[in-house]
Amino acid sequence: MTDAPPVVLDRGSRVPLAVQLADGLRGAGWLRPGDRLPSTRDLARALGVSRTVTAAAYDQLLAEGWVAGRRGVGTFVVGAAVPPRPVADRAPAGGGPGVDLRPGAPCAEVLDRAAWRRAWRAAGDRPPDTGYDAAGDPAFRGAVVEHLLRHRGLPADPDDVLAAAGTSAAVAELAALLRPGARVGVEDPGYRRAVGALRAAGVEVVPVPVDDDGLVVDAVPAGLDAVYCTPAHQFPLGGRLPAARRTALVQRARAEGFAVWEDDYDGELRYDVAPLPLLAALAPDVVVHLGTASKVLTPTLGLGWLVAPPAVRDGLLQRRTATGQRPGRSGQRVFAALAASGDLARHLRRLRRELAARRDLVRTAVAAAGHGCVGDAAGAHLVVPLPDRGTETEAVRALAGRGVAVGSLAEQTLTDPRAGLVVGWAAPARAELGPALSALTEVLAGVSR
Repeated sequence: MTDAPPVVLDRGSRVPLAVQLADGLRGAGWLRPGDRLPSTRDLARALGVSRTVTAAAYDQLLAEGWVAGRRGVGTFVVGAAVPPRPVADRAPAGGGPGVDLRPGAPCAEVLDRAAWRRAWRAAGDRPPDTGYDAAGDPAFRGAVVEHLLRHRGLPADPDDVLAAAGTSAAVAELAALLRPGARVGVEDPGYRRAVGALRAAGVEVVPVPVDDDGLVVDAVPAGLDAVYCTPAHQFPLGGRLPAARRTALVQRARAEGFAVWEDDYDGELRYDVAPLPLLAALAPDVVVHLGTASKVLTPTLGLGWLVAPPAVRDGLLQRRTATGQRPGRSGQRVFAALAASGDLARHLRRLRRELAARRDLVRTAVAAAGHGCVGDAAGAHLVVPLPDRGTETEAVRALAGRGVAVGSLAEQTLTDPRAGLVVGWAAPARAELGPALSALTEVLAGVSR
């Protein structure tokens, strides 16, 4: 088709126009595989919107694989949308909730499947290994250096970077280097998988309180061997550690001889202003930087990285060589191929646009129920504070009964008594998100603020 499709856009709606347009095209029963869509310029002119709106809508449909572009020819429908069943009708094997609004999952719907297949083919074109490099694939480490500099402002050398099997695996490796009876401070509430990795290594976990700005540095006890923290986007409360606290933490680490393990699990996902400098950029002598591909791409790669001071890096390499333990290289090669082709950068641009739009939808749903939320304009989750754990349990169960899974603060705390829902928005397909958020609004409207 070359005529403008009859899509109605509601400029008074809180739903972004690009989202309305993508939904309208995808749900149009008169579009069939093989139909040609108008150019973004022609469609923008016909609908009376900016070309930015139509380009963003087409980007979303391209990412979903519903349309495909042919260079010099145009954009064509390649798949017909299937209307989703209502949330309450969906129940996967085991009877669990049908729509996952828990934190920590990536937005796989945005990942360009064609780019994904190209990267795997490129990785497969390389000859198989006959040995291994304990530090990781050189091409991957070079790609991480470029990624960190471009997206996180961290200058590094490929020799500074070690591949890892993910953040929790990196924490476990670091814990194995500590002395017997070591004590590591962790944020409370905080990332419980890191706590599990530390305890499995025989490390004593010491809870450190968190407020709206993140780790309370003055409350970090003396006598620690390391502090694990999420300063760019505290998990799960979403605070951003202020510059004064960052400086204070680094000064204490140097003076008291403990290491700082900086988990930058979703640092690429910001929607307002550039993040503050990484701790690793401020103090590379005492900070170990941890990153992961799981939140911006997929856990399929089983992939992360760390940048560490030379003594720590050498210790990790010696232990890997002695034990034969090292992360798999297939995921590293796929990541390197995505970076080399430019597909990784394009994916991150699409991902930020999509997650920012979804964040607005979630905040609107929470506000419609008369509740507030906490968390910086970053990442893919937020917290809805609730008065007590009983109310939290009630809300989680009510949503599960409606086919929606959410996280809770109880799942992420050691001693902290705060209660609330931890709501993510990356995992569901866009078509599932609306009904799930309607259920969230209805349940929250019935519980105490």
